[in-house]
Amino acid sequence: MSSPQDPQVIADATEPSAARHPGTAPGSGPVSAAIPFGFLAQLWPYLKRYRHLMLGAAAALLLTSGLTLALGQGVRLVIDQGILAESLGALNRTLGFVMVLVVAMAVGTFVRFYLVTWLGERVSADLRADVFAHLVHMHPSYFEENASGDIMSRLTTDTTLLQSIIGSSLSFALRNALTVTGGLIMLLITNLKLSLVVLLGVPAVLIPVLYMGKQVRQLSRRSQDTVADVGSYAGEIIRQIKTVQSYAREPFEKAAFQVEVDAALDVARQRIRQRSILMAVVILLAFTAIAAMVWVGGYDVMTGTMTGGELAAFVFYAVMVAFGVAGVSEVYGEVQRAAGATERLMELLAEPSIIVSPAEAGPLDQEAEHHLTLNNVSFSYPSRPETNALSEVSLAVKRGETVALVGPSGAGKSTLFELLLRFYDPQQGSVTLLGQDVRELPLPELRQHIGLVPQQPVLFSNDVWHNIRYGRPDASDAEVLAAAKAANAMAFIEALPQGFASDLGEAGVRLSGGQKQRLVIARAILKDPDLLLLDEATSALDAESEYQVQQALEKLMKQRTTLIIAHRLATVQGADRIVVMDQGRIVAEGTHTQLLTQSPLYRRLAELQFGQTLSVNENEVIANN
Repeated sequence: MSSPQDPQVIADATEPSAARHPGTAPGSGPVSAAIPFGFLAQLWPYLKRYRHLMLGAAAALLLTSGLTLALGQGVRLVIDQGILAESLGALNRTLGFVMVLVVAMAVGTFVRFYLVTWLGERVSADLRADVFAHLVHMHPSYFEENASGDIMSRLTTDTTLLQSIIGSSLSFALRNALTVTGGLIMLLITNLKLSLVVLLGVPAVLIPVLYMGKQVRQLSRRSQDTVADVGSYAGEIIRQIKTVQSYAREPFEKAAFQVEVDAALDVARQRIRQRSILMAVVILLAFTAIAAMVWVGGYDVMTGTMTGGELAAFVFYAVMVAFGVAGVSEVYGEVQRAAGATERLMELLAEPSIIVSPAEAGPLDQEAEHHLTLNNVSFSYPSRPETNALSEVSLAVKRGETVALVGPSGAGKSTLFELLLRFYDPQQGSVTLLGQDVRELPLPELRQHIGLVPQQPVLFSNDVWHNIRYGRPDASDAEVLAAAKAANAMAFIEALPQGFASDLGEAGVRLSGGQKQRLVIARAILKDPDLLLLDEATSALDAESEYQVQQALEKLMKQRTTLIIAHRLATVQGADRIVVMDQGRIVAEGTHTQLLTQSPLYRRLAELQFGQTLSVNENEVIANN
């Protein structure tokens, strides 16, 4: 067994993530340069919904900033009128004034923090809901071409980051910006000469902030992308853990995952180093300017041109400005991360779906002779545009007819189902339902007419009620029970610990394959569709489970138009018509007996499955069975 030290393991594991996961995320190209806080313009449609919160937070912010500036004057009065004047009464009065300011500032801080934090939560929740709503309407090929881990990272991590920025860091940055502005004004009012000393240091502080901020933003975007790669890789391995363990590939996967983690750490280290340098430079320059100011001010106090209280107030404002600038520079990196997260989310929201409902719906002809028609349909998948999955396919299915689709793997059978459900649109030809092109029907209306029973049953992490009722959410309990009974599912459901209220686990992991399939059939029965699509519904089941599922399917198929995909010919011999497909084309149609004599491909498939060369009499026996 390979170990993490094996050369091949290391070579494979150190292969870049993009090579092992070719579905790269949209918008993973170069980061565009943008002005600081420019991301707020993109978020404005969400922010403006809560103007009352923003106005309240702004008022509290202005109040607390003004009170903070007033504290400087309180310090001056305490020193000049109380301590230096040696007046206990004046000291008590000035300290009382300072305490009133402190209490008012505490109340204002509570209001500001509460409002901006709630604003961040609301905007994050709205954005997350909009992104998810957009995702569930995206065409299926989008999820084939983009890693699910990256999409989930945008939906969860990026929106959480924005909540933190809007609800905390942004408020902190605005407060510091106000105190810096107000502090500079108070410095000028208090002492013009010392203010000039401080102002000389401001450009020296702002230049590195602006210059290094762009690099911080680029690294922040890269960091978010690499973290998404880590989540995507881990999610895939966890979903396929049985395969990993059965092939004893744990050492390889541990080594490969460590490569992903190290790549994310490397980018994070660069981002942290850049931010640390930025903060260090800002603090060094800011406090160097303060030290120079204190020296000049101390000299003026010694020469009698300035009082000790004025110097103390000036130092208070200068320190306030210094800490404000340092705070802004620290938050600047967080703001750049927010800009990167906003870009990623807006790219997702701006991604158009290539499958959309028409502006005006066309009418269905309920008296149409053919329930379903394909007219000269040709189609190739977006990921394989050079290869036709279907080529010039024409097929007409009458109401109530059962048509079986057979042929080797890759013949185009499942692709035909995907076009019927309009997961894709053909590049040539048309698909019509009851005389209307499916592209002229609203997607919900089209899909409401169709029931799909897939080869791999799909269940959700919820109870039995939810999974069956997913076909028709407004169904009553009695209707759900009737559907379960019709699907031969009542016996095993009642045997579950909590019956219909039993949680089935992720993807129905607590059920067998046959039990899962019968729940999916119950869902389709409850939906009561006009057109039924069965995609290898019994192929992966044992004999007993197949019998139970087949009985349920026969009840489901009664008085419905049905298309069946099957590799086992014994399951489709009772179909009204069998359509043989090969390499994306229809090569033959007819009954089982007709095809044995007319289609070499069908005869070959039958001989392979029944294990002998069939004679005419044997053909008749098989057909009658």
